[in-house]
Amino acid sequence: MASAHPPGAPAPREYAGDMPHLFDDATIAGVLGHMNNDHADDNVLITRAFSGVDDVVSAEMTGFDGDGGEWRVTTAAGDEQSVRIAWPGGPITERREVRREVVALYDGACERLGVGPRPHE
Repeated sequence: MASAHPPGAPAPREYAGDMPHLFDDATIAGVLGHMNNDHADDNVLITRAFSGVDDVVSAEMTGFDGDGGEWRVTTAAGDEQSVRIAWPGGPITERREVRREVVALYDGACERLGVGPRPHE
C-alpha cells in the first residue's frame, strides 16, 4: 500500500508500540458510507492530490484509523492499488475529528489541484 502525507502534516508515527487509535465498526461504516455515497468526487480529489498515484480516475475510501485514511484507487489504465494518506492535523481519537481531517484533506486537495472548493455545511 502506498503511503503519503500532505505537505505540512506531521510525519507518520514510528510504530514502536505507539499504535494508532482504532474506531469502532459503526463509526467506520458510517464514515465510509457517507464518503463513498455522498462524496465520491472528493475521494478522487484527495487521492489525486496526496496519494502519489498518477491518473487517478476513481477512488473509494476503504478504511481509516487515528493516523489517516485508506482508499482504493483506479488509474486511467485500469490499475488498482490501495493508498494511505495521513491526517493533516496529526493523530486523532474522536469521531468528530474524522470530519475535520477529511475536510482539511479536501480543502488541501482543492488548493493543490487548483479546484474551487464548495462550502462546507
